[in-house]
Amino acid sequence: MKNSFIPNIVLNDQSTMPALGFGTYMLNGSAGVASIVSAIKAGYRMLDSAFKYENEGTLGKSIVESGVSREELYIISKLPGRHHRYAEALYTIEESLYRMRLDYFDLYLIHWPIPRLGLYVEAWQALIEAKKRGLIRSIGVCNFLPEHLQKLIDETGVTPVTNQVELHPYFPQQKLRDWHKEHGIVTQSWSPLGRASKVLQEPVIKEISEKYGKTVPQVILRWHTQLDAVPLPKSTSYDRQIENLSIFDFELTPEDIAAICSLAKPDGRRQDRHPALHEEF
Repeated sequence: MKNSFIPNIVLNDQSTMPALGFGTYMLNGSAGVASIVSAIKAGYRMLDSAFKYENEGTLGKSIVESGVSREELYIISKLPGRHHRYAEALYTIEESLYRMRLDYFDLYLIHWPIPRLGLYVEAWQALIEAKKRGLIRSIGVCNFLPEHLQKLIDETGVTPVTNQVELHPYFPQQKLRDWHKEHGIVTQSWSPLGRASKVLQEPVIKEISEKYGKTVPQVILRWHTQLDAVPLPKSTSYDRQIENLSIFDFELTPEDIAAICSLAKPDGRRQDRHPALHEEF
């Protein structure tokens, strides 16, 4: 792996996942292929996509053009809200695999619970079946609250390996992370840098970055990993991609971590996407 060493973490189904990945939201078409191939060459091996991003074909082409073998990569995609019904979920997974030119996903997630529909357990049962068929290696969810996770566990006996949620210094999600840890669920972080919001200008983080000779994004991403969260940063710049990977050669102190967590806002969600109410189809 180039310019980086990314450790693996063990999931509750005994498979492993890289401790840091690459987000592909809004990376589409030929420009998207160039960015994703660049990321793979920089050293990323976990690539996060979704049906709703409309870039599964882009990711599939990037995998081919990268020259890296399928077995070295960890590919994630997600089920959209409009296909939560059992049969629809199964063929949606198959269609996504066809678009990506893959035989299986390493991880497949339900993108949003959409509790008003009351179908997320049915969707979860489809993911369980898809795993049995060999279409998926591990199954998880995105943007689920504890009550949604508990319902999956109670009704199917299968615990998600991961819950991918919004997580950044303004929204560190401590209660949810604690719940995950208690139930053996790995936290993945989308928008780990707050989508380049004001968080990158926070004096507290700048001071910490100067202490270690690291950049602010590197400190934030290291903060994620030391919270036992798996960040999924995105960048189209090769230099920034390398920078975001280079976070495993230093360690924050408990005081550093607490200082960054102190930036939490009462509701730090960037776009008020509360999982109990937000709907994406």
